[in-house]
Amino acid sequence: MGTAEATGTRLMAYRLFWICFATVLVADQLSKIAIVEWSGFQQGLYPPFDGLPIIPGYFNLVYAINYGAAWGMFAGLSWLLISLAFAVLIFIWFFRNSLELKHPRLQVCFGLMCAGIVGNTIDRISRGHVVDFLDVHLQFYRWPTFNFADSAIVVGTLFYLLLQFKPARA
Repeated sequence: MGTAEATGTRLMAYRLFWICFATVLVADQLSKIAIVEWSGFQQGLYPPFDGLPIIPGYFNLVYAINYGAAWGMFAGLSWLLISLAFAVLIFIWFFRNSLELKHPRLQVCFGLMCAGIVGNTIDRISRGHVVDFLDVHLQFYRWPTFNFADSAIVVGTLFYLLLQFKPARA
């Protein structure tokens, strides 16, 4: 088998990973472009004050920026968050066999997580902050504004943890 064929075979072994990764990354970046360039929403820090109510009193589309990570933690330390993102991606790549990435369900988990990591890292490098636009608040708590990348990281991580409690098939 030639080098090109071997590379193609290796990539196909992780096809669900790449499909999830590409789909989420494209959706994340296009949604952020839509909010920044086309929405007309006023940019703001958390909590956002401008936007479009989707479910009045509960869910809005807004244009918020975040200089940190979740809940604004590590604000002003973009270099640390970018370094951490690269370290996590490198870790996943080098330990893909130990993480059993050949299994389709785990490819979905890690495809979601990696797309989220890359999506927010693109923001930090290109804009100096992360663009958030999904604003959810319950009557008793206003959730920090988030984006598709954040959602992908959370869903991928929760799915991964759930799979760890499920007995392996023989």
